Amino acid sequence: MLKVITGVLAGLVGLTASAVAQNYPTRAVSMIIPFAAGGPTDVLGRIVGQRMSEILGQQVVIENVGGAGGMTGSKRVADAQPDGYVMGIGTVGTHAQGQTLYKKPLYNSQTDFTPVALLAQVPIVLTARKDLPVKDFKEFVAYAQANQAKMQFGSAGAGSATHLGCVLLNYILKTNITHIPFRGTGPAMTELQAGRIDFLCEVSSTAKPHIDGGTVKALAIFNSTRSPALPNLATAEEQGTKDLIAYTWNAIFLTKNTPPAIVERLNKAAVEAINTPAVKEKLAGLGAEIATGNQTTPAYLAKLVKDETEKWAVPIKASGVSVE
Repeated sequence: MLKVITGVLAGLVGLTASAVAQNYPTRAVSMIIPFAAGGPTDVLGRIVGQRMSEILGQQVVIENVGGAGGMTGSKRVADAQPDGYVMGIGTVGTHAQGQTLYKKPLYNSQTDFTPVALLAQVPIVLTARKDLPVKDFKEFVAYAQANQAKMQFGSAGAGSATHLGCVLLNYILKTNITHIPFRGTGPAMTELQAGRIDFLCEVSSTAKPHIDGGTVKALAIFNSTRSPALPNLATAEEQGTKDLIAYTWNAIFLTKNTPPAIVERLNKAAVEAINTPAVKEKLAGLGAEIATGNQTTPAYLAKLVKDETEKWAVPIKASGVSVE
């Protein structure tokens, strides 16, 4: 008899959960962006979030929760109730690099979240001061290997995408060039333009205006293919250096144990959002490469997190860089 009652109760709970998921969402949904307003992740999240509001029929409310390289905001998502009303934008930093970079990560990115959808990826571009005596990436490699002791590269801060892009560059070139961290991309770019640092591994969306303006020298894009936003800029591989692939990506995550029906609902809304012509145009203007086909599935995102965590662990450990 007890087994029968237990089975009935379990069935009722399952039906209730299913009904809730089918009606989802019935109120506003929070989108946690784990960085300050105005940055590349915030801009992308707001563009996608606005369109998702229209698709879901409920407001997607943007909340900027910065700190600890994005882990503070992401922890909010990990600790949320599994009801789909708190989602977060995760990046290569928050869900891959940080797992090795931080001595005590605030969460396990592979077990504490439910992947929803990859939105886009934005490649890293190697930009150098205008008077660096090289004309392309091949010459940069030779120059860096010969002059590494006196060279400096800047970043938006220890552990940022700009920092770790150059950590990978150092690792691939077998150089040990000095890192100069700044409080954000703006100050780092200002120092590069003034010629006080030698190069910067910058996200293409924020590097593009300076490249187009001729205030810095673009030498290579760290991607497997050229970017439509910078079609004349050759990849590092085209210029003779393999495995130099570095980009930031943006994806939607929920907390673990979120009902599959809710995950599916948000996945469909996200995919529809990034495929809306106006959204695609805005994201392309940022230099973002929109996820397509199988890349938009939760399964793909889960594998991406695993693969990227393993990939970035190698150069981060080799460099000895770590954050408390």
